[in-house]
Amino acid sequence: MNHIITTMNNKYCVIVAGGAGTRLWPLSRVSFPKQFLEVMGTEKTFLQLTYERFCTIVPPENILVVTIEKYRSIVESQLPDLPPENLLLEPYARSTAPAVAYAAYTLFKRNPEATMVVTPSDHVIEELSSYRADILSALEFASRNNVLVTLGVQPTRPDSNFGYIQAVGGRDAFRGGDPLPVKTFTEKPDIEIAKAFIETGEFLWNSGLFVWQASVIISELEKLMPQQSGWFEGWQDAIGTPKEKEFISRAYSGCEKAAIDTGVMEKTSIAWVYPAEFGWADLGAWASIYDYIPKDDSGNAVFCGGAISEDGEGNILISSDKGKLIAVSGLSDYMVIDSGDVLLVCPRNSGRYQEMLSNLAFPKYEKFR
Repeated sequence: MNHIITTMNNKYCVIVAGGAGTRLWPLSRVSFPKQFLEVMGTEKTFLQLTYERFCTIVPPENILVVTIEKYRSIVESQLPDLPPENLLLEPYARSTAPAVAYAAYTLFKRNPEATMVVTPSDHVIEELSSYRADILSALEFASRNNVLVTLGVQPTRPDSNFGYIQAVGGRDAFRGGDPLPVKTFTEKPDIEIAKAFIETGEFLWNSGLFVWQASVIISELEKLMPQQSGWFEGWQDAIGTPKEKEFISRAYSGCEKAAIDTGVMEKTSIAWVYPAEFGWADLGAWASIYDYIPKDDSGNAVFCGGAISEDGEGNILISSDKGKLIAVSGLSDYMVIDSGDVLLVCPRNSGRYQEMLSNLAFPKYEKFR
């Protein structure tokens, strides 16, 4: 039993919660992005659900959250049990590579034997028992091998919003369920390439869940992203001390925005994929969230005080005011999203939505971002 406890004390979770979540606008805003929203009918936010899942996988005191300084009070209110020293605050968003570096250096200083799982804060997970088993197996594998593991999910459609992983051995190799060395790692290909990947049957989606020893990811960051990691030089004397905030502010001032996927996983020679068994969804856009919101008799996804839909079906009807009634007539496959100061009415699968998001860049719309 003591061996098991010691082993689990070396396992950590890092929740990355600093994204802006613009694709769920207008509910997700720069000041209050999607990871802090509750739109699933669970009475819990995406961040809270992620935290609770990992409390069953690693000791709660081994869970860290990386977010932006301006979201500090939101995280503290939603996760009151999170130890203050486990909230890592970035001065501003620089994507996932600097966030992973910050967390890895922090954990390595606390425990040079640390093995960490890095997770986004906004996943929807089905089959929680399978999820827990897969994460624990990946943690155990990574703790015994100098590898960078990503959990791969069976794709259900061509989608250019995800990364794609091809393992050595092709489609037959996935059936064994064991970790496999990665042959190719392609981050967010265009839709035609995604279709070709799906047709081969040899690719898994990159779930965005990564598992590795802190020492191994530090080594790969310093080898493959020397300019980025160079800004963290001197971390040994700063992290975990009163000098940490000033040090991180200086480091982030030089770091460019860079994803861990393209900065490390596409380049490393030690990438492995663990074929996952659990159901998974990355709810990065309204089109993908439709399947996970409770439906009325007409197939409308409804999250508001009530909805009346005449001569229409398949709509997404959401209001930030849970007491509001939304009434529509003659609409099918539309989004009607009311955030209080913004009302969005748009076809559910229309490219026009992205055009509207780009228009938010105009100064006159700044207060609505």
